[in-house]
Amino acid sequence: MSSAFEAARARRSWSKVTDAAPSHGELLELVSAAGRVADHSSLKPWRLIELRGDDRKALGRAINKAEGHKGASTKPQRAPLLIAVVASYRKSKVPRWEQEAVASGVAHMLSLLLDEAGWGVFWRTGGYTRDKAVAKAHGLEKNEELLGWLYVGGKPHRSRGGHRKPLDASRFVSRMPGGKKH
Repeated sequence: MSSAFEAARARRSWSKVTDAAPSHGELLELVSAAGRVADHSSLKPWRLIELRGDDRKALGRAINKAEGHKGASTKPQRAPLLIAVVASYRKSKVPRWEQEAVASGVAHMLSLLLDEAGWGVFWRTGGYTRDKAVAKAHGLEKNEELLGWLYVGGKPHRSRGGHRKPLDASRFVSRMPGGKKH
């Protein structure tokens, strides 16, 4: 099978990563491939925000503000690179939900490409992704929503948990009602 098949089968979330991270140039190369997902009318209704260094502290302050706490959350410090995934909706006949699906598709494809390139990745979300303080910290426009962050870092040499169990696809694939059985 193809490398895409192997990348998808091997995908897992790396909740603990090292301080290594891809360079800006390496990230751009991967994003250029991830941006090729199916996109009705080629709207490109997404953008990504790269957070490194002190950007993560600013995000930590915004998260705590969203949660009604003082100081800065340490959640953004769990990886050296965070990639904010933003749905950037366009005026179009293409419905909003479909545009959000494209942004999600870019994020998932990017996570596969990062993993295949040797980086540990996990996608973090939370109720505060829709908070005004967090949106302001990211400089979001009125037509944009934050879908979460890809946390990216080096894969630790030793990982707990091993590989995920294979998926029984037959539990999730069916025919139209009234269709012939296989």
